[in-house]
Amino acid sequence: MNLRRVIISLYLVLFLGAGATSGYFLWQAREEYSRLRRLEADTRRRLAEAEARLQEQERILDRLRNDPAYVERVIRRRLYYAKPDEYIFRFKD
Repeated sequence: MNLRRVIISLYLVLFLGAGATSGYFLWQAREEYSRLRRLEADTRRRLAEAEARLQEQERILDRLRNDPAYVERVIRRRLYYAKPDEYIFRFKD
């Protein structure tokens, strides 16, 4: 009877150890899954921002190709170009 009790106790300890080890690995896997979900959400947000910037740049490029008034306005503003009878005044901010 004593040997049987020792064997049952040994099996119980092994079972509890295996359960604790499995629980620990499950907890680690869950933490890793949560971290990856957060990373995915951040990556999706950055992708959406990049796509919005791309659409804006495509819109500007289309206007530069097809809208001469816009091209003139951009050249005047960024390159400080003027017509022959105009003057440009620059002020320090």
